[in-house]
Amino acid sequence: MTKILLLDIETAPNLGYFWRIWKENIGTNQIVNNGSVLSWAAKWVGEKDMMFGAKWKDGEKKMLARIHRLLNETDIVVHYNGKSFDIPTFNKEFIIHGFPPPAPYKQVDLLLVVRDTFAFVSRKLDYVTKTLGMGQKVRHPGFELWVKAMGGDPAAQRHMERYNRRDVVLLEKLYLRLRPWIKGHPNVGVLGDISSCPNCGSTHFQRRGTAVATLLKYHRYQCQNCATWFRGTKAINNTQRERFTGIA
Repeated sequence: MTKILLLDIETAPNLGYFWRIWKENIGTNQIVNNGSVLSWAAKWVGEKDMMFGAKWKDGEKKMLARIHRLLNETDIVVHYNGKSFDIPTFNKEFIIHGFPPPAPYKQVDLLLVVRDTFAFVSRKLDYVTKTLGMGQKVRHPGFELWVKAMGGDPAAQRHMERYNRRDVVLLEKLYLRLRPWIKGHPNVGVLGDISSCPNCGSTHFQRRGTAVATLLKYHRYQCQNCATWFRGTKAINNTQRERFTGIA
């Protein structure tokens, strides 16, 4: 069975010296501390248990070791802006702290799906999930929450944990809603011994018409579980007669 991990992180900001707050170029010799992972929340698609790691609970190395193990176990990671932020941030932390690369996994970045497929006024996770009637993020006072959590305030740390966990809840709801729209989703059916939907692995699908490529025609199907459209891999008009491409 394909293992799909939902993942979201919260990070500490970079700390440095600066003179202005507008159009300021900060040199590397002005950096005091690099930003790092404060916490992460994760869960397996379809399971109830939520996993959480934080510097203030586990210590930095143990927190990273826990998420490293989860990434080693997963086939697919689902995130929101994770290709640009979450995963590169983890990779930076892994190499700094001496971890080897996790086992290879596929990624599904829902921000890219939203950006490329839908004309939402805003692409922020909070806006998209509210628009789709799935709920909203945990409210917080802004940067003050990060300052207090980093400073050891227990109430702020509990607030940040709720915020982090809630993002993963919203992420799962959005993933299941967007799944039939995701083009190029990693094929979850290839790991099984029976024919199944490539997006969700369901064996409940119906043949509906044909899909035509440049030269060949295939049976087309729709999943009755997640509504994804897909086609077979065996051409149904693969005869020996000569074909023409329209290219001279």
